[in-house]
Amino acid sequence: MEQTKLIDERKKQAYDSDCNLTSKIMLSNIYRDLEGILVKKSVTAASALLAASMALAACNSNNDSESSPSASSSASAAPSASAPASASASTAAVTNENFPTVHFDLASTRHVPYSEITKENVGDLGIVWSQDFKKLDPSIPNGNQDFTVVVDGVLYATTSKNHVFAFNAVTGEQLWHWAPDQEMLDNMKNLYIIANRGVAVAEGKVFMLTLDNRLVSIDAKTGQTVKIVKISDAVEGATVENGYYETAAPIYYNGNIYIGSSGGDNGVRGFEMAYKASDLTPAWDAPFWTVPPKGQDWLKNNKFNGGGTVWMPASVDEETGILYMGTGNPAPDMYGEDRPGANPYTDSVVALDSKTGKLVWAQQLVSHDLWDYDAPMSPMIIKAKINGAERKVVVEGGKSGEWFAFDAATGEPIYKNVQFIKKIDHPKPTPEGVLISPGVYGGQNYAPETYDPDSNYVLIPGVESPNLVKGYEGKKEEVTAFGTTLGETPPDIKPYGTVTAIDMNTGKIAYQYDTDHEMRGGFTSTATGLAFYGELNGKVRALDIKAGKIVWEFQLPGDNVMSAPSIFTQNGKEYIAFTSGGTKPQIYVFALGGDKTQGQSADEKVEGGVDHSAK
Repeated sequence: MEQTKLIDERKKQAYDSDCNLTSKIMLSNIYRDLEGILVKKSVTAASALLAASMALAACNSNNDSESSPSASSSASAAPSASAPASASASTAAVTNENFPTVHFDLASTRHVPYSEITKENVGDLGIVWSQDFKKLDPSIPNGNQDFTVVVDGVLYATTSKNHVFAFNAVTGEQLWHWAPDQEMLDNMKNLYIIANRGVAVAEGKVFMLTLDNRLVSIDAKTGQTVKIVKISDAVEGATVENGYYETAAPIYYNGNIYIGSSGGDNGVRGFEMAYKASDLTPAWDAPFWTVPPKGQDWLKNNKFNGGGTVWMPASVDEETGILYMGTGNPAPDMYGEDRPGANPYTDSVVALDSKTGKLVWAQQLVSHDLWDYDAPMSPMIIKAKINGAERKVVVEGGKSGEWFAFDAATGEPIYKNVQFIKKIDHPKPTPEGVLISPGVYGGQNYAPETYDPDSNYVLIPGVESPNLVKGYEGKKEEVTAFGTTLGETPPDIKPYGTVTAIDMNTGKIAYQYDTDHEMRGGFTSTATGLAFYGELNGKVRALDIKAGKIVWEFQLPGDNVMSAPSIFTQNGKEYIAFTSGGTKPQIYVFALGGDKTQGQSADEKVEGGVDHSAK
């Protein structure tokens, strides 16, 4: 009993100490392990407790001279490199392999080099810890679309309305919670979309974009605010009042933070901008605007600013410094009379010089879009075998249901208009209404792809969700930014999803299968040929990428999954983190040997489960 009490005291001292965050986590893990061996090996426990206490004392004294917390090592350009951290005592060490940015690497491949979990043992996965966000803070709203980041043993997660949490990635212990103040909450109270999709972690700080168009830096060790800047100070007009809002995760590269924005359906002018991570001052002389100013070029007669927003993170080629981004629909969204021509650079992949923000090349996926067919996904940069030879390419799937591959340096099309959705039909909207497929939510929405080098396959998450779109028939001067209305979809149409594997050598579909629901989460793949993903019914699955077969599935107790998992290791043990949304926003971390108790699917609460009859 005395040793148990002493362990509790030492755990509290560890988190009240001046130790850096990695050391605190390491000490917490030591104390957790001590609790497990206390009864059977009291002598070993006592010795280890003494060593850990010495480490804590040394840590407190040595950290007086530290200039920055160890979390700053997250700026590593090589995600697969180990990030060792140890306390002053040589008796214990922790080796972490990170998931350091929202799409694992800056190329957005979502392919991790970790190999503990295999096709043979994946069935032993279970939950090792979970957290219910609403129990941590009852004010947190429904829904979650966060792509978690893991750096040096700390998992960073966000929720709707810009809450940020730091957890011990292995135990789930909450380290800190950053919450929006009342001014921010007041600014976002009239917004319909309140999602946040993640943070950037670098230089000892956590960076987040807020719904009310601010860029925030938070101390990664303490969770305290370092600085907040209004985006409108550097990007003219970027305010909630003008229709802008922020849902994407920022990206850190080479000392800079890169951001875009949401609001294309509100008729805003899309942009990409860079800030210095050190002090949040502008790193570019001016934003890169994706469309002309109102009153110029194809916007000459348009009362709106043209759309083309960059509402998912950009990707970066670290070998060349080229930044790639996907852009959204033009505005008015489904009314093209006042925006003649192709409307560049909307629905496009755009390449910029990351140092200056100057255009390198651009390729449009949909010309003169009338159907809300954004190209929102973070473009993926890969070195793939194409026609038998290795080539660096940028790939992108759009809401149009078509997929493209471009030469990374020149933008030359390699594969064009590869259809990955079963039906594509988008006639011009009429006042009576037309049915468009795959619809305004698909083919590929923001859910990310992944690339598996071993099979040379790209996996695409698809959405088959037709909509009835009605054309605008009023006066031109009264048209809204959305440009039209959505009618009631016929009741016999049941939305669903697809998983499509594209063979990069040929640009053709290797296989495709249907999923229970629309694919709104995306993939993360591993070195053992597995891809993990979740669905809107709360099921998470593992796919054998080469075979195209599901080899594991697990029903989360929570609701829908609308983001892809992060995968990381500590001391060689592999962990997988999923977030779920709906009315029960939660986070779940899996590992081999975890709890296999499953929840109940929302599909199972209705007679007959999922209805696939209309497919």
